[in-house]
Amino acid sequence: MTAPANPFKRALAQGRPQIGLWAALADSYVTELLANTGFDWLLIDGEHAPNDLRSTLAQLQAVAPYPTHPIVRPVRNDTAIIKQLLDIGTQTLLLPMIENADEARAAVAATRYPPHGVRGVGSALARASRWNGSSDYLHHAAGELCVLVQVETTSALAQLDEIAGVDGVDGVFFGPADLSASMGLLGQPGSPRVREAIGKGIRAVRAQGKGAGVLAADPIIANEYLEAGATFVAVGSDVALLARSASDLAAKFRQPATRG
Repeated sequence: MTAPANPFKRALAQGRPQIGLWAALADSYVTELLANTGFDWLLIDGEHAPNDLRSTLAQLQAVAPYPTHPIVRPVRNDTAIIKQLLDIGTQTLLLPMIENADEARAAVAATRYPPHGVRGVGSALARASRWNGSSDYLHHAAGELCVLVQVETTSALAQLDEIAGVDGVDGVFFGPADLSASMGLLGQPGSPRVREAIGKGIRAVRAQGKGAGVLAADPIIANEYLEAGATFVAVGSDVALLARSASDLAAKFRQPATRG
């Protein structure tokens, strides 16, 4: 048995746009439902959603039979947390609040076994290696891991070329909410200034041959970023979809009855 392949990483390397959805309800049943709806990828969020290691594992297992690729975002760029997420089978990580190239290098090192990095060796206990059923896992795992780093502040944006240029970084994701706050535009992720900065960033990242990603729930803005060259775009979240649909349905039945 060989190490599991990572189709999402291949798609980014080939420049094929991948459309995704944020999975923030922290429930494996919901995430499995979403995996059956046709998105290329789902983001299992551990930064702003109430996920822990066990709930993340359950969602990875729920998504496994489907073609949708799971991406996991930990609460922070931390070697110990990354080690645990990799061992339970995470193949693609989205690491928040990367401020400079050194932090990006540390993120990559956390995904590599020595002598190329600092990942602890515990494959015999790990779902990632199928409990050593993948006999070549230790030697080939890195080639199937995808490291995505988030650029979310003006200071990080100023160092974008250096961050994107780090060997082992597969893609850069722009966080519109935090970036807009950093630009003095709190709560305005769709501001023209923010969109211009992200569009410029997308083009810079793509010029280095790396994947460029962003979250944009507005279809007009999402298409704008795709036209700029973005290769992985989240176009909504399960939380927003459920809240909006439930509110719309409730509103229909609160309307006074009309007489024909």
